[in-house]
Amino acid sequence: MPVEIERKFVVADPPPEALDCPSEEIDQGYLVADGETEIRLRRRGRSHFITVKKGHGAIREETEVEITSEQFESLWPQTEGWRVEKRRHLIPLDEGLTAEMDVYAGRLEGLFTVEVEFGSEQASRDFTPPGWFGDEVTGDVLYSNQQMALNGRPADP
Repeated sequence: MPVEIERKFVVADPPPEALDCPSEEIDQGYLVADGETEIRLRRRGRSHFITVKKGHGAIREETEVEITSEQFESLWPQTEGWRVEKRRHLIPLDEGLTAEMDVYAGRLEGLFTVEVEFGSEQASRDFTPPGWFGDEVTGDVLYSNQQMALNGRPADP
């Protein structure tokens, strides 16, 4: 199974230029989340995906498969009560990295997080986040999208 290596931060005050970067709406809902494995549906623009993630923290196994809109729509009702709405802004960083800043809507409105994915564990360890990133919440289950979908916005770290 492919591996995802990423770090996540809470953003208290996003810089205005970050909100001007290219962005897209994302709706995601969870079919299964047992603490070790999650299966989620995601609509990103006109594309639809089902994703399986295993583990937690900075390094997790991840498999994502594109599905048809019909498949998505047939499964989407099963995620009722376990959904997240957000707009993702793609912000270029140094060394070819991209910050993915999520601006949440619905019951998570007012929350901003940013994630950066890395090609290696070493690159993740060597990364120095810009000051505007705020507190790191990598591995904090309260800030996982699946937990926020179920329990709402966590208290500030």
